[in-house]
This record gives sequence, structure tokens and C-alpha cells, in this order.
Amino acid sequence: MRILTALQPSGILHIGNLFGAIEPMVKLQIFGNENLLFIVDYHAITVPQDPAELRRNILFAAATYLAIGIDPKKTILFQQSRISEHTELAWILNCLVHMGELERMTQYKDKARGKGEAVSVGLFDYPILMAADILLYDTNVVPVGEDQKQHVELARDLAQRFNKTFGETFVIPRPEIRKEGARIMGLDDPDKKMSKSASSEKNYLSLMDDETTVLKKIKSAVTDSGSTITFDKTRAGLANLLTIYSLVTGKTTDQLVNEYEGKGYGDFKIGLAGTVSSYLAPIQEKINNSLEDESKLLSILDQGAARAKAIAEKKMADVRKKIGVTLS
Repeated sequence: MRILTALQPSGILHIGNLFGAIEPMVKLQIFGNENLLFIVDYHAITVPQDPAELRRNILFAAATYLAIGIDPKKTILFQQSRISEHTELAWILNCLVHMGELERMTQYKDKARGKGEAVSVGLFDYPILMAADILLYDTNVVPVGEDQKQHVELARDLAQRFNKTFGETFVIPRPEIRKEGARIMGLDDPDKKMSKSASSEKNYLSLMDDETTVLKKIKSAVTDSGSTITFDKTRAGLANLLTIYSLVTGKTTDQLVNEYEGKGYGDFKIGLAGTVSSYLAPIQEKINNSLEDESKLLSILDQGAARAKAIAEKKMADVRKKIGVTLS
């Protein structure tokens, strides 16, 4: 079974990215599946990017994946822009998709709100490049957060449409949503998903936040006027913090509730902050060590690109033949 995960390169990766996308990929390595993990730098340029910063962020992303446990021998780790077949297939899929399908994408509507005509075509077309990312590798499973499920469903629709029109070509992928932790919410607004593009740094816990910053953010995290520690989804802020606590400790939320019986938010938040910092410390050390050896990072990305290219070239040769542009 082939499993694919991708994240945009950013100087900020937060614990939502870790538990929602990267950690599940690490666990999948032990089952003998064929795993692909890549850095979607072409998706990143749907909004303005500083070229030098983008390069640093690509390397930071690679270093982070390795630090969290991605093994490049078991997972093909590569950079999207190194494989030209992604954009080639995206163009072909553009000619199959309907405008109405893209206009219904909730992520686009959320990100475009208030921007008027200043919204880039790339942002509108983002789901088609994502569909190409998935279909190019005959992906069976795409682990995603709930907010990306709609995009995977579009990829499924386009694969079925292509297969019906031109003959069996693409595997029909399926999204896999993690039941716990896939949708970690913002510390400052537990009704919205934690996001590295949030207007306030108080929204997320970055993987690179130091101990002081973690404590400050968790102390200011939105909870409610209650005084007891209970896991109740109607108490969204506290439930979100308990979910984070559970993920970094491996304990159930019931166990944590029992541990904090008779204690208040102050003790709970201090305990959570200390646990998060202890969890992040070895990851941060590994990231920094990897960034100091840039040549090794580049070598790993080169090797991953070569492996991904071999798969992509074969698939695109079939696609070109099916649509009739191959003349020999």
C-alpha cells in the first residue's frame, strides 16, 4: 500500500502538524508500506514568499521530518518542485475539473475572504495541484486533517473521471482522518484549528518554542470559567489542552483528569507546559544538528527526488499516451 503525506515549507511547524500529519507517517513506516513524504514548495508560493526565506524553510522542513523520526530508507522524502510531473499532471487535470467544483472548496473561500480580486489563481487552483500530487504516485491512502478531506475527495472524483474517459489509469485514493489529535485547535480560539498562518503567535505551539514561550502561551490559552479539570467537548478550550497533554504523554484523557482531580487550571497549565517543553527539547536538538549539516540534508533530498522521479515519469508516460499526446 502506498501512503502519501505532504506539508508546506514554513519556518513554523506546530504540534498540530506533528500529531496530525508527521507522527502518523512515522508510525506507518513500521508496517512495510511504501511511504512518500514531500515538501510542497509550489503550494507555498500561492502566497508571496521571500526566496531566501523559502529556501531556509525547505531545509527546516526536511530537518524537522528527520528529527521526528522519518527514515529516508523507509520513506521517500523529497521536494515537490524537483519533480516536474506534478505541474504537468496538474495542467491535464485542470482540463477535466469544473469551475463549480473549485468554487465550492471551503479552504479557498476561507483564505480568499476579504481579498477581492487580489486572490491569486494559484490559490484557487491549489486543490488541482494537490490532486496531481496524490494521483501521480498511485496513492492508496492520504492521512489528512478534517479540513483537507474535501481536497482528497476532489482527487478521487478526478481520478474516476479520468479513468472513465481514458481508461483505467489512476488508483482511487482514500483520506484517512486520525480520530484523536488530527484537529488540534488554536490556543487563543478553540473553535478554530491551530494554524501557523494565524494572526497571533498565541494561536499555536511551534516545535521550536523555548520553555519560557511554551509556558507563556499555555498560561494564556483560552479555557472557561470552570474550576474543575474534566474532559467535556462543550468546554472546548480545556478539551483541546487535555488532547495536547494526552498526545505528548501517551496517557488517556481520563488518566489525566484523575491526576488533576481537586486541582485547578493553574496547576494543570503549568504541568502541561513543562510536559510539552520536555517533549520538544530532543526534537529541537535534532533539528538544529541537522541544519548544521546542510550537505547531508541536500543529499537526502536528492536521493528522495530520484526515487520519486522514477515513479512519476512512469505514470506520466502512461497519462500522455492515454490522452493522445504521445506520437511515437
